[in-house]
Amino acid sequence: MDAQGRGHAGDIDPADQWVFNPRTGSYELRLPGPGDPAGTGSGARTPAPPRPRRADPAEGPPRGAARTAAGAGSAPGAAGAARRRVTAEPRDPERPGTERRVPRQRSRRAGSPPDTAPHSRRKPKPKPPTKKRVLRWGGGALALLVLGGCTTAYVIVSDLNDNIDKVDVGISNPATAGKPVNILLIGTDARTGKGNEGYGDADSIGHADTTLLLHVSEDRSNATVLSFPRDMIVDIPDCETVQPDGTRELVPGEQGVRFNESLGQHGRDPGCTWRTVQELTGIEINHFMMADFNAVKTLSTAVGGVEVCVSKDIDDPKSHLELTAGRHVIAGEQALAFVRTRDSVGQRSDLSRIELQQQFLGSMFRKMKSSDTLTDPGKLYDIAQAATKALTVDTEIGDVESLSGLARDLSKVDPKNITFATVPVLDNPNEEVATTVVLNEAKARPLFQMVKADKSLTAERKKEREEKEKETGRPASAVPAAEVRVRVLNGGGPMGSAQQTVAWLQNDHGMSLATNAGNATAEQEETTLTYGPDQAGQAATLTELMGLPKSALTERDTGDGGPMTLVLGPDFVAAGTPLTAPDQAPEDIQRINGADQDVCAK
Repeated sequence: MDAQGRGHAGDIDPADQWVFNPRTGSYELRLPGPGDPAGTGSGARTPAPPRPRRADPAEGPPRGAARTAAGAGSAPGAAGAARRRVTAEPRDPERPGTERRVPRQRSRRAGSPPDTAPHSRRKPKPKPPTKKRVLRWGGGALALLVLGGCTTAYVIVSDLNDNIDKVDVGISNPATAGKPVNILLIGTDARTGKGNEGYGDADSIGHADTTLLLHVSEDRSNATVLSFPRDMIVDIPDCETVQPDGTRELVPGEQGVRFNESLGQHGRDPGCTWRTVQELTGIEINHFMMADFNAVKTLSTAVGGVEVCVSKDIDDPKSHLELTAGRHVIAGEQALAFVRTRDSVGQRSDLSRIELQQQFLGSMFRKMKSSDTLTDPGKLYDIAQAATKALTVDTEIGDVESLSGLARDLSKVDPKNITFATVPVLDNPNEEVATTVVLNEAKARPLFQMVKADKSLTAERKKEREEKEKETGRPASAVPAAEVRVRVLNGGGPMGSAQQTVAWLQNDHGMSLATNAGNATAEQEETTLTYGPDQAGQAATLTELMGLPKSALTERDTGDGGPMTLVLGPDFVAAGTPLTAPDQAPEDIQRINGADQDVCAK
């Protein structure tokens, strides 16, 4: 036996100390114990790995054997004795030192004949394949990581939850599974945060500098992001704000003011911007997320930079952006300068700046969806830290679990099915030198209708085609417009809607039997058309002409001989504007696709 126990001195094999125990069905390490009769090996028994075999000269003794033997005595002699397959005969008490070493005999079953020939060594079990050994070790390591990960995950979640700022805006409309999700994204121009002293208006209390409405479809297959120009003239409704002490204060609305004043001005909170967008578009919003300048800096850094493109050299002293023509990967201060610049691109306006922001957001989304980001735990944690520290949200999503649920919904959308679009506007006709813009109703309304109806701006889905087929089913063949008899009432539409509609029907379409019946007794949620069983043809003509959805039609059980009744609801915009959403958005609106990598600022 050599010093490492790898030899076979005296034909003694350490591996043979592992003996199969039929009672337990496993192999055990048998060592001589006090009073252990020679040849029985009834001393300490230690379960062993199921791989007894002859020791390979290139290896040490079986791991279990070496450890157990070493544990039997602290002195080197004790370990050495355990490695030798011998035992001592009982000592003669009257003759000290007369014990002698003899080979230990193998035990035999009771009733079996005495051994007449030497036992052959037990056939060694084959060495487990390398792959199995790796799996055994890997399984243990995985279990350890899972146990450790539970604690780590708790710490991380608690840490991230502490990062999030929440604001109670007095609105509760949480997103639900299986329904479209609409999230208002607000970027303020407040100078809060380290290093932001040189940005924005020095006197700004934090206006709605950048506002986007993110719509994620019901089936999570596509998304639309609408950008609202900050200099668009709008009506801001009254809004109730929740004060720090829990009391509520009503901030009066204003008419004909810049959109960015919906936040900050007169103490308005994000709920005021929420109500303004909701009233302007007719789209019901579920949540809001608000961020300051630091969000762009920290998020762009966390993802490892965002690729952008400019078609000419830019040197903007106001935004501090300096870029040569071509593609660049930007992060931090440079990324913030990019999304804020406007004096060096396009028409040197806020509309040109919106296009830069859309390019930046599309590129960042692609970066976050890339494999090198999704498979890097460190990068994902950095992104989560950056996002939660930069965001202020409504109380309904003021925790990591809720935010991660929304993030999972958005992550299901392929970049090619994301459309970034700017709300269509016109120069303000009331200004000699236009510094503000107004909503382009003719183009904006169809766009809002498509979002409200959950219709994709990228491609028509199967579900939409099926709904369209049902929608176009008419109750009967249309009749000439001159035969249509209908009473028109205003049940929630804009003031004067009934008279405007009657005039349009009579003068533009020859429907001389249409009459104005004034206001309805109560406001309705949507426009309705009620007709008798003998008026199906008339209903078909009016439905086609006004673009009414099938859901607006109600057939009476019996006919009373009177005219049909059309009640205009809040969904009615103007005569000649269909109530049904178009299948395609107006072609000449400003928009880009989320997968388009060839966008380059001009």
